Amino acid sequence: MAGSTIYDVAAAAGVSIKSVSRVLNGEPNVSEALKTRVGKAVEDLGYRRSLSARGLAGSSSSVIVALVDAGMTIEHWRSGSGNDYLSRLELGVLMELRQVDYHLMVEMVDYASPTLQRDLSALLSSIRPEGVLLTPPNCDLSLVLDVLDSSGVAYARIGAERELGRGILVSMDERQAAYDMTEHLIDLGHRRIAFIGGPAAYSASRLRLEGFQAAMTAHGLAVPAEAVVEGDFTFAAGVAGVEKLLNGPLSPTAVFGSCDDTALGTIHGALARGLQVPRDLSVCGFDDSPSAMFSNPTLTTIRQPVAEMAAAAVQRLTPPLRARLKPRYDGGPLVVPYRLLLRKSTIAPPAD
Repeated sequence: MAGSTIYDVAAAAGVSIKSVSRVLNGEPNVSEALKTRVGKAVEDLGYRRSLSARGLAGSSSSVIVALVDAGMTIEHWRSGSGNDYLSRLELGVLMELRQVDYHLMVEMVDYASPTLQRDLSALLSSIRPEGVLLTPPNCDLSLVLDVLDSSGVAYARIGAERELGRGILVSMDERQAAYDMTEHLIDLGHRRIAFIGGPAAYSASRLRLEGFQAAMTAHGLAVPAEAVVEGDFTFAAGVAGVEKLLNGPLSPTAVFGSCDDTALGTIHGALARGLQVPRDLSVCGFDDSPSAMFSNPTLTTIRQPVAEMAAAAVQRLTPPLRARLKPRYDGGPLVVPYRLLLRKSTIAPPAD
């Protein structure tokens, strides 16, 4: 029944409003018989609580807030490339939340802001979320974790590398994934391989670089300074990076972009110099964004399981919330597997 209220549910179930509230809020020590009666009334009436009503009724809003990096989100928007990471994060979260009657709110956080602590405290106070999902680089900031701990809000960290004794942890093996990709290039016969990195604030940037360097070293290949170019996870970084590499002494036969946008920028920059990919230069990336599948050539890349990590984080976060128990650190992160996707942008190097 459209417009049904909690009073209607209580009347239909033949119980008090307080009993209905206890069931809907997932409080402990509620009998199965009461849950059944209230559940049937809710279903028959098509009753749904408003977020404002939830917030007024208690100390939380049945909202899970995802905190994402403002700088990177705005950069993707300005460049017109979209933000596939955010889209997949939202998908993974929403697929889980729709089953437990929670709602998602995405908020941008500027990790470099001098007022970060004040801004985050104000955000938590106004929204009163039941849980928070932290994405890089916010998931590794002690200041952010301290604010959440002091506020008593439960949180899950996606892709965290530091302070692993705090919060629920879900990640992928960034270092091994980059190692595997580099080894793929080596197995094809490449020896002069370059790497275009990501922003220093992201632990993934360092871990992917470490994986690249470790694979090269394991196969007895040198990594001269000119083989590594700084970047920032953008298309423009790939364009500028490959230009620097092609003007330098290395003459690479393959370039590993630390994300798909950077790899696609590398292809663009190589084409502008008259090179053909992969005939003259093999290029690979990291993410498996939609553009990787539809680029020309299609991009060899690592499938980063963003949606799966987000879903796993919600799975660990929401059951304790529904029982009004604070999630506890369980001794280690849940590591979600990645995939190496071989497409048309990498082949054996041209004969010297």
